[in-house]
Amino acid sequence: MVSLIVHLVLGFATLAVIVKANPVVFARYSSGSPVTKLELFYYVAGVASVVLGYYFNHQFVAEYAPAGGLHNFIWGPGSWAEFIALGYDNPAASSASQDYTIMSLLLFPAWLLVDGSRRSIRHAWLYLGFILFASSAFAWAFYLATIERQHRHQQLTAAVGSPA
Repeated sequence: MVSLIVHLVLGFATLAVIVKANPVVFARYSSGSPVTKLELFYYVAGVASVVLGYYFNHQFVAEYAPAGGLHNFIWGPGSWAEFIALGYDNPAASSASQDYTIMSLLLFPAWLLVDGSRRSIRHAWLYLGFILFASSAFAWAFYLATIERQHRHQQLTAAVGSPA
């Protein structure tokens, strides 16, 4: 259970560092709604993935970890290693797990690092922390919301600078 709390704290810390490192992106919009509908959709989907993920992670720890609360969360019963192994417990789970693994460990990091650099998003690599501390879906959702915020700021800036 301690490991779940540590992950949650690290997830919030990652979020805070990203927001602080990108003040222009996370500044209030100069006009209109505080968030776009698409941005709100990304936030809701991301938060839902974290809530559902932590629910099932809690169920896993409660069922598989030894009694007493403190245990080795890397190896042994109720550990990360056992969690990963159970993801390959049968062909259906293996199919989903391999897809998740390729998406989370190969495709998202490669795209994120290239795209973040192209968009001048500072410390884009920190979004990878969400894969470990929150969920892969949250990593995608929060990065896509960041892109949406950046795009909206650019639209508002262009509208102010364009002749009427």
